[in-house]
Amino acid sequence: MSLTDYRRKRRFDATREPEPGKPAPKGRRAIFVVQLHHASHRHYDFRLQIGDALKSWAVPKGPSFDPSVKRLAAEVEDHPVAYADFEGDIPKGQYGGGHVALYDRGVWTTQGDAEAQLAKGHLKFELFGERLKGGWHLVRSSRRSRKPEWLLFKAADAFAGDIEADDLLADVTPPPDPGGKSGATRDAGTGSRASARSSAATETGRAKRSRIRPQPPGNTVATKPKRRRIDWARRASKLAGARAGKAPSEYFAPQLATLGNKPPVGEQWLHELKWDGYRLVTAISAGKVRMWSRNAIEWTHKVPDIVAAIERLGLQSAALDGELVAQDGRQSDFGLLQATLSGEKHAPLAYVIFDVLHVDGIGLERVDLAARKGLLEDLLKTPVKHLAYSSHIAGDGGMALKLAEEQHFEGIISKRGDRPHHAGRSDEWRKTKRVESDEFAVVGYTAPKGSRSGFGALLLARPDAEHGWLYAGRVGSGFSDDLLAELGRLIGKSGGSKPSVHVRATDTDLRSACWFAPKFVVEVYSRGLGNQGLLRQPSLKAVRPDKKVGDLVDSDHAASSGQTKQGARKMATKKKATVEPARLTHPDRIVYPDAGITKRDVADYYMAVADRLLAEIGGRPLSIIRCPGGSDKACFFQKHHTAGLDLVDTVRLKEESGNQANYLVVNDVDALMELVQFNALEFHPWGAKADDPGRADRLVFDLDPGPDVSWPEIKAAARQVRGLLEELELISFLRSTGGKGLHVVVPLNPGCEWPLVKRFARGFAEALAGSEPLKYLSVASKKLRRGRIFVDYLRNTRGATSIASYSLRARPGAPVAVPLAWSELARLKRPDAFDIHSVPKRLARLRSDPWDGIAKVKQDLSRWGAD
Repeated sequence: MSLTDYRRKRRFDATREPEPGKPAPKGRRAIFVVQLHHASHRHYDFRLQIGDALKSWAVPKGPSFDPSVKRLAAEVEDHPVAYADFEGDIPKGQYGGGHVALYDRGVWTTQGDAEAQLAKGHLKFELFGERLKGGWHLVRSSRRSRKPEWLLFKAADAFAGDIEADDLLADVTPPPDPGGKSGATRDAGTGSRASARSSAATETGRAKRSRIRPQPPGNTVATKPKRRRIDWARRASKLAGARAGKAPSEYFAPQLATLGNKPPVGEQWLHELKWDGYRLVTAISAGKVRMWSRNAIEWTHKVPDIVAAIERLGLQSAALDGELVAQDGRQSDFGLLQATLSGEKHAPLAYVIFDVLHVDGIGLERVDLAARKGLLEDLLKTPVKHLAYSSHIAGDGGMALKLAEEQHFEGIISKRGDRPHHAGRSDEWRKTKRVESDEFAVVGYTAPKGSRSGFGALLLARPDAEHGWLYAGRVGSGFSDDLLAELGRLIGKSGGSKPSVHVRATDTDLRSACWFAPKFVVEVYSRGLGNQGLLRQPSLKAVRPDKKVGDLVDSDHAASSGQTKQGARKMATKKKATVEPARLTHPDRIVYPDAGITKRDVADYYMAVADRLLAEIGGRPLSIIRCPGGSDKACFFQKHHTAGLDLVDTVRLKEESGNQANYLVVNDVDALMELVQFNALEFHPWGAKADDPGRADRLVFDLDPGPDVSWPEIKAAARQVRGLLEELELISFLRSTGGKGLHVVVPLNPGCEWPLVKRFARGFAEALAGSEPLKYLSVASKKLRRGRIFVDYLRNTRGATSIASYSLRARPGAPVAVPLAWSELARLKRPDAFDIHSVPKRLARLRSDPWDGIAKVKQDLSRWGAD
């Protein structure tokens, strides 16, 4: 999201508003903020964090809790995330001059891709703030206006009611001069509702019965809907082994499982799905909810949505055990969970509860698990959003594991239903996994290579009865920039050349390794063990701050049967979990209405050209244009990875704001077709590879004609650019764009740093425009473009993209960008001469690739390296 308009409208030497460029705080969930703005017109600013910016709307009358009241929300420029902390006065004469006060703040979630929903014109989301809670909608208005207009309204849920934003102004800072020209209807937390009532009277559909009433100053809206009255203490006290007792108000140790090769047999075993998330225990004391990770780190502040959901159970005291997960409608997703907790994504979270140890003054630790789960199931029978009951299959572990495999879960947890609770690890809970991932201690690192700094690979070890710790191999892939920085902090400066664990394999690259005592825990994917007992093809899944090194000694592996007597059990080589190819949904949907081209036609085209397209986009950071409603409807540009993309890879890259983001990377046909299933029409790669994003290996001059420029003039311009490049001893290639112009592409091998590439491209374009100012233009000014060709060099900067050869265009007729031989230019009738139908026919008759040899060209810009 661009902050250009925000920067352009402000003078930061005259206002205290935050200047863009400061990275968003790391490790924090995506936020929303509402600010009351007394500017020339009093209004509420409603902002949602998407990526590294706050998407913003001005809501003149403020949000209404009445679902039938739809409030105008005028879209304004994006704001930096740091703006969420801004309160105070913007000087008169400056843009937005007036007083800004914080009204509400919290986290927000949405099911699916937020940017895609906004592009389609309807965003459904949930807010978890002090004042604003529950479901909301933003729907784009069809009315034409200077700024895009939306309608903001409340979902009909438990938090809806006869309340206006102005009813909840207690503790909201008033402007310093209430009598001044602020346009305010009320400036303090006390006062009349008359203004809000009068403005709302013009809107239709007032709720007939209030479900939420105004609160005294200092309070917010009520958050606990009515639940059926049940005496849970009486219910619990009837269970065998139950006893009166005080609920825990602090962290309590959960029961842990040992790892097995197959599910245990017997009717006494209860088999649950193994949820791939974070284990959290919950204590409710005097109605107050607190939550901790399994290593006793408090998480209450991280999951306000889950805390609010638990509060709605209406319990005065309780002890619950469960797993925090992110769900995409099918299963838990650990990567999506981590991305949501770090603020990169906005997935709804759920707390899957599988045990209850206390209810309203009754302790249940001595009650058998089957009875505890029966009570828990009743407790959760009335649905509460964001809470779920972990159901089970009794007796048939094989069926449970098969179900887990079919639904792509990590495995199952088998528990003795006839036993009471035991804190810590025991053989009464057993884990059976289908995915080859495991946890290891980090015991050192190798030196970095290439462009990587800090370290090259992490050295891993696992507990071993004979040696204490046994070297398990090293992992050098799966790192993002954020992870590299985090790992660097965890590693610190300690270490030496002597191995700190037993190494029984010969590895010459370890001679220069740095070793230290087991320091922290990571989880790693692998394809089992190789001949030397080391991990095969390991890839980092995650750092596990919720686990301690000591936990591995007392881990599911170490405590599994025979481990302590026989030493480390060898891991069987397992097939890596596979993800099925994307299934094409709605294949008959019309994508190009003017030509009657369907989604199936688009998929068939991309399958036909997949090898050639992958040669252009494979292994590169990628942006796509998605058109969910077809090429004639709203399309949007996407560069970040999103939930639901299981086959598309990612690369972690730093953005202009200083934040890190996961960019799309396509490496195979399955990933390509998954994007097609996601309604991608256009593919725009970087001019650099994902493994070396700082060095360009392609330079592109986009010849973009203004009005009244003829096609012969454009072709002549391409030839002239080619000739000038040849004078500089640079070979170039030609591409028709499927749009209005042509691309002249210069391969760079070896690559060049982006600043040099940009400096060269700009100098070339400016020299060309300076020599023939009536023919060429080197600035992106549409007012000056008539009759001239803009030599667009701006595609030659880090993060910029160009249309890929063989990519469709989201334009009438389904044109295609096509690589050409220079000898074909004379016969080319127009830049969009090729389309979805003609390109496969062209490829069938081509005897050679028009760009044959482009990868072998050895040339760079080193001679222009000096400033």
